[in-house]
Amino acid sequence: MSQTSSRKKDHVDLCVNEQVSFREKSNGLEQWDFAHNALPELNSEDIDPSVDFLGRRLSFPLMITGMTGGYAEAERINGLLAEAAEDMRLAIGAGSMRQALESDTYHESYRVLRRNAPTIPILANIGAVEVAAMDDATPAQYLVDLIEADALVVHTNPLQEFLQPEGEARFRGVLDGLGMLVRSLEVPVILKEVGAGVSREAAMRAHEAGVQWIDIAGAGGTSWAGVEILRREDGCEVSSAFWDWGLSTADALEELRVNRPRDMHIIASGGITDGVMIAKALALGAELAGAARPLLTALMNEGVDALRKRLCGWKRDLVGVMFLTGAADIAQLRAKPITKRNES
Repeated sequence: MSQTSSRKKDHVDLCVNEQVSFREKSNGLEQWDFAHNALPELNSEDIDPSVDFLGRRLSFPLMITGMTGGYAEAERINGLLAEAAEDMRLAIGAGSMRQALESDTYHESYRVLRRNAPTIPILANIGAVEVAAMDDATPAQYLVDLIEADALVVHTNPLQEFLQPEGEARFRGVLDGLGMLVRSLEVPVILKEVGAGVSREAAMRAHEAGVQWIDIAGAGGTSWAGVEILRREDGCEVSSAFWDWGLSTADALEELRVNRPRDMHIIASGGITDGVMIAKALALGAELAGAARPLLTALMNEGVDALRKRLCGWKRDLVGVMFLTGAADIAQLRAKPITKRNES
């Protein structure tokens, strides 16, 4: 097994079997509340939570964000995730596809996404470090073609790369690389953090480079710093402060809630664990929510039926919030007032 494949297996094993959540920081969405509507003037069965994303219709605004690929067991994991996403009509992303550029050994672990999910949005995925080193868009186009992707995610993970035992914290040139990809690819480019959040300043710089979709992936869910701290065996002690480093999901949304460019679209991931959080993220300005580890753990620990049950529950939660706020569709929900509790 290559170093990249081994690392990807380590990541899945740790996320499923170890406590790698943020220790002292939540995603902040619990601090926000909708106003209850005692007279919604709606029948719950008439509520429509569906949305368009990348030219395809989703049953509700959720993406199973990229988790894995590039080692033997990943084909089974991605296959089951893709089947569930297809059945529920949700978007799904591939995990980092760097391994697919290094070797064709595990290409089927990525191809299985489109094979099992022919009608939903699928997103290819490559790291910002790799993008900074690209001379042209050929490698990125190769990954898009490999899985017939509807978009390319560029994941930016400076904290993770800094702490990763074999990490490459080389981020000079990422903005130029993003601009090159936007100009060269026929599919959208989405900038995504991996759990430390995207500030307004960073989002605006990406937008200036031509990126119109930002997945803020805020702090409060999986701590990838924590994952890498657990992987370290070099005898060098790392400050525990990094475990909880980052901008929370709610704070990142709040920074971008007003006065952002009209063509900047936000995906909210980072600690999303139910449909109520999805609803709050939408009311705070997101167009789509994303989740990974809660869905992976349901699949790995309890099986595919548990995964489907969780997704069905999240959709039911979302419809419940829409009913109780008087929102007949997602556009109306995004316009509903939501207030932050006073801290005292």
